[in-house]
Amino acid sequence: MAQRLGMEVSVALGEAVKLADADVIAAYPITPQTHIVEHLAELVADGELDAEYIPVESEHSAMSACLGAAASGARTFTASAGQGLELMHEVLYVASSMRLPIVMAVVNRALSAPLSVWGDHSDAMAVRDTGWIQLFTENGQDVVDQVLCAFRIAEDRRVLLPVMIHLDGFHLSHVIEPITLPEQTQVEQFLGTNQYPLPLHPNKPVAMGDFGPPFIYTETKWAQEVNLRKSKEVVLECWQEFGRTFKRHYQPVEGYHSEDARVLLLTMGSFSETAMTAIERMRQNGQEVGLIRLRLWRPFPFSEVRRAVKNAELLIVLDRAISFGGPGGPVCSEIRSALYNQEKRPKIVSFVGGLGGRDITVDGFEQIITRGIEIGQKGSEQEFEIFGVRE
Repeated sequence: MAQRLGMEVSVALGEAVKLADADVIAAYPITPQTHIVEHLAELVADGELDAEYIPVESEHSAMSACLGAAASGARTFTASAGQGLELMHEVLYVASSMRLPIVMAVVNRALSAPLSVWGDHSDAMAVRDTGWIQLFTENGQDVVDQVLCAFRIAEDRRVLLPVMIHLDGFHLSHVIEPITLPEQTQVEQFLGTNQYPLPLHPNKPVAMGDFGPPFIYTETKWAQEVNLRKSKEVVLECWQEFGRTFKRHYQPVEGYHSEDARVLLLTMGSFSETAMTAIERMRQNGQEVGLIRLRLWRPFPFSEVRRAVKNAELLIVLDRAISFGGPGGPVCSEIRSALYNQEKRPKIVSFVGGLGGRDITVDGFEQIITRGIEIGQKGSEQEFEIFGVRE
């Protein structure tokens, strides 16, 4: 029987990895993801999870160990955040290009300098082009569900790509929420077994990560891109099956009072739930505003974004990272690109806020929307505005 428990989201994430019956966990602890791998280490040490736990000397080594484990056919998991994610950065490309179905939780954290352990999306944006499937989460239940989905998506033979689950540092990772953990038998039926098609084995040698001269490199990268784009079909299929099995449903782009809204706010991650309260309050005051939340970051959901904004006059995009010297936040830049060729598209206003773990309250979201409407009507000399900056 499914259990509904109050627990820290990081601990719940570890329980989801246990339910998935991971074979290998290689990790290096770094704030704010430490509680995840601490809990998994306890589960392995106590015999509650039959897995190999590899304590490594760095995040670079953690991902390197995951490469070998996944290549041998093991169900493989790791977690990282912020500077640690940057330290493993070069190995992330290897995981995706070698088509290894690794699952990694990224507890999003601001990048140095100045040194910060608090959350924003600068680390997520730094790895957006590494070739991984990337999912954003809003709450603890969402985190548990997407971990289970990530294993199924990654290990599908039509995909065979690594998957990141993004959750906001501290705002989500360290809070205690009521979370439903599904039954082990249900999870086993949903996931099946990992059957990697060409596992490393001394009795049947295979070549992986070979040297790629110019005459083949472009074709290899294009094949990788085609496969990443096609993985969206499997993501949608997985979420549909998850909904039928567990009665919780997910979409690449999800709306809140968005169908009839003249003004839309776009968010990602846990701040979306605070934004919902602001939207509700403003609608009660007669304002035609709505919210869309971007859940699938890679592959980018072009068609869903276009459908979500087709009736809006103004789209306000909130980024929690800066694209230094660029035309706005990185999410806003991609939204502008996705809508550029559309005959009917809303005006787009870019905001950056919530950097380094700074909160955006309900009142703050109302201010962003109100200011966004003002910019949409009058224009602005700036490419984007920083919300809440102290003069």
